[in-house]
Amino acid sequence: MTSSALEHILQKHHRDAYLWARQCCSFDDDQAKDVLQAVYLKILEGKAKFNEKSSAKTWLFSVIRYTAIDQFKKEKHLEPLDIGLEIPDWTEINREEPMNYEGLIQQLSPMQAQVLLMVFYHQLTLEESAEVLQISIGTARTHYDRGKKRLKQMILKTQEQI
Repeated sequence: MTSSALEHILQKHHRDAYLWARQCCSFDDDQAKDVLQAVYLKILEGKAKFNEKSSAKTWLFSVIRYTAIDQFKKEKHLEPLDIGLEIPDWTEINREEPMNYEGLIQQLSPMQAQVLLMVFYHQLTLEESAEVLQISIGTARTHYDRGKKRLKQMILKTQEQI
């Protein structure tokens, strides 16, 4: 795949990629920016190759997820990469949420949170989510159903307290 095609994919999915990186980094903005920068560098240097067996977004989310895992293991500082893409200010994206959904999502098991975030926020199918997480579709469905039920209970409990 050509460099310009890869750049087009990155630009098209940049906002979703940032949000997913943020979610993979326990909602830490600085760490998410570092992870996303490392991902873009991997892709542009050819270390992460798109084989077109899945959608570009699914592939990109997989690269982000595994880079975040590696980043947590290494805790290594990276040099800035400037390819002309602005990281959105999280306060602008999140200004209209009266309830702390991030806090509620963080209370779910990591797998439930990841599946729900991919399906609801990133419009991936359960099959694509399972592929990104490298789990079976049945396991993804289980985490999805249990996560939805638990999140609903937490939202109702929070609303009762308000």
